[in-house]
Amino acid sequence: MKPLEQLSKEDLKPIKMVVFDVDGVLVPRGTKIHQEGNTTTLETKIIAEKQIEQIRNLNEKGFLVNISSGRGLYMLQEMFRGILPFVSLTYENGSATWNQGKIYQHINSFEYLKDIFPKLKNVVDGRIKGFEPKEFIITIHCTEKVKKIEDVVAQDANLCTVWNGEAYDILVRNEQTKALGLRRVREIFNLQRENIMAIGDNYNDRELLAESGLPISTDRSRVEGTFYIPLESDRLPADVLMQKILSLE
Repeated sequence: MKPLEQLSKEDLKPIKMVVFDVDGVLVPRGTKIHQEGNTTTLETKIIAEKQIEQIRNLNEKGFLVNISSGRGLYMLQEMFRGILPFVSLTYENGSATWNQGKIYQHINSFEYLKDIFPKLKNVVDGRIKGFEPKEFIITIHCTEKVKKIEDVVAQDANLCTVWNGEAYDILVRNEQTKALGLRRVREIFNLQRENIMAIGDNYNDRELLAESGLPISTDRSRVEGTFYIPLESDRLPADVLMQKILSLE
């Protein structure tokens, strides 16, 4: 992998869309969640004004911008309210995409997850912080890995768990990935793989970056890319990347 400083104008020539992961890229890592009975409290992070301006500038330069996240749609809309006219949102690990008020569903996971959900709700462990509200996937926030959760999911060969350091995503094995979302986004916007630059930092971004023409890693211990941005930077990776792109235009 090469440092982002080596990204050139030539590298950008085929790029028509930039795809951003959210946590650790556009906003700091970490989700504050508290669940007590039927009441779930979630902190909503809002994109910084600096990044709003950068995304508007990318849009003015002719780049499409897609935000790809494991989060639910309602949360992403609140987080990115200031730039909704300039972006599309692919949510819940590639399950669906929102664009200009229209929703494209990429997978129907209901039959796969309907029976596992009550089993997971019955797992009792003090390390479980709560279930994040989702439509197409199950996300369980924990202070650390919980083997009971992994064991319950392992009983169903159609499902898998992805641990991101603070939560489990329960997904349809080999199908429900950010790569699926990106392939559908390419169809929506009539783009080819080589037209896509994608940036991510976590395990559920591996397929996303592999499906793009120009992958950018922000955590080399978790994902590979053609270029990388040092994780220890005091700036958000999206800030570093967008500034570099705009400087080359």
